[in-house]
Amino acid sequence: MQLTYWMYQGTAHHGVGRIANSLRGVQAVFHAPQGDDYVNTIFTMLERTPDLPHMHTSVVSSRDLAQGTLRLPDMLKHVEAATRPDLMIVAASCSTVLLQEDLQRVVASAGVETEVLVYDVNPFRVQEVAASEGLFTTLVQRYACTQPLTSSPSVNLIGPSSLGFHARSDLVWLRRMMAVLGVQVNAVAPWGASLADLARLPAAWVNVAPYRELGPGAVGLLEAQFGTPALCDAPIGVKPTLAWLHRLVELLNEVGARSGNGQGHPAPPLTMPPLTAFSLDGLSAPSGVPWLARTADMESFSRKHALVFGDATHTVGVARFLHDELGMELAGVGTYLADEADWIRAQLGDVLKPPPGGDLLVTDQFQRVAEQIEQMAPDLVCGTQMERHSSRRLDIPCVVIAPPTHIENHLLGYYPMLGFDGADVLADRVYTTTKLGLEKHLIDMFGSAGLEYEEAGAAKSSEGGKKQHEPVASGEGLSPVSSPPAPDAPVQLVWTAEAEAMLKKVPFFVRGKARKNTERFAREQGYHTITVEVFREAKEAVGG
Repeated sequence: MQLTYWMYQGTAHHGVGRIANSLRGVQAVFHAPQGDDYVNTIFTMLERTPDLPHMHTSVVSSRDLAQGTLRLPDMLKHVEAATRPDLMIVAASCSTVLLQEDLQRVVASAGVETEVLVYDVNPFRVQEVAASEGLFTTLVQRYACTQPLTSSPSVNLIGPSSLGFHARSDLVWLRRMMAVLGVQVNAVAPWGASLADLARLPAAWVNVAPYRELGPGAVGLLEAQFGTPALCDAPIGVKPTLAWLHRLVELLNEVGARSGNGQGHPAPPLTMPPLTAFSLDGLSAPSGVPWLARTADMESFSRKHALVFGDATHTVGVARFLHDELGMELAGVGTYLADEADWIRAQLGDVLKPPPGGDLLVTDQFQRVAEQIEQMAPDLVCGTQMERHSSRRLDIPCVVIAPPTHIENHLLGYYPMLGFDGADVLADRVYTTTKLGLEKHLIDMFGSAGLEYEEAGAAKSSEGGKKQHEPVASGEGLSPVSSPPAPDAPVQLVWTAEAEAMLKKVPFFVRGKARKNTERFAREQGYHTITVEVFREAKEAVGG
């Protein structure tokens, strides 16, 4: 476990809370010090549902420790009386793990009638993703039981959960695809599932688990114990979605041919409907991305560079989408999930740049990612909310494509990441993020028309009321960009007022990159002053 200002993953009991809050008839009780009930606030703020979080805290205070008082049994009785759950999950926080209490013995002496599961997870070694995946797999193993397959083709949708990234919209798309194919949804888990739903998971013909962060453990167990095949690919982008649909139909037909329709006869094979059936209106192409990618407006994207950073599922899916379908180059790819690094390399091996300077950035230090963004100065960043903050400081466009989540990733509207609809949403986000900055650029060029519009990050003059382009150093018409150099430091570069004015005509979202490239060119050529002519030479040298 690591204490830091920003973390890419929550604590272990944050992951436990996601599973408990997803399931119907399940409550989580955290054995924790006062203050660790912050998770309730997070779920209440972000989930945007009328239900209260399925989480409670049995507070451990210093006074209780001194007197040997244990409040967990009373809290279990209170939760049982107030919510009448089918199952209570008890987990200790990082602080109370150090007490090394036998929670199983404490629970046994509580005298409650409700079934209680003590989830023993070490929060100093396990974080949110592993904790949620481990708990869900444990519950599936505990409750899934042998039973006949459904009479008609069916699937389980495994992985959508409370506080999942765009999970509600993804689930809408998945259900719609099943309806188009004529496939029954046997169960959705963990989101909205009861213990009875977990029990009937083996009745489905195929398990669909699109997220590597939650679901693979459970579907692997179901395949090993009950023989249920699994489709674990994430359909992000148009081409992957087409392949995903064909593979799903293939798996369902294999099960139908082998197991029949419940009456001893092979089930009639499923066939792929026309692509228009997958569109929202049932008449047009299911996605506008192939058309958009061929337009003149998108030709410039083939020369743009993107940096992608996030979890495993969305990092691979978005990187492939940008490279394969929008024609962008990948300046860098990274993840904060070290356990998934090898899988990501295998998925993106043909587009990752060879080391040094390439390969995969694996880190849970947001500062390292910020440094990478600053050094690479990509045209677009696709990352988490943290990368959005880092990119904003550098005036680099950023699209949030992976958790950790922000309130804007729990919107009421329909914004899937999966499927044809998700491809359209993602293309729109990329396009508007990189293009609509031109509005600010036009205001910079032609004036604010009386509006108070100030460039982000522009320093106000403190030179006794001097205008922005008035000389501020000893050289007439020259504007130093840094303090005087140390004796062994590189020669200080200065920009003429005319060159600064020309630089200001560059769109603000690539202005920092243009300045950096120009100064690198000037140093390489031995220039000490950057004039309009030097600026133009640098522009020609970098191909722009």
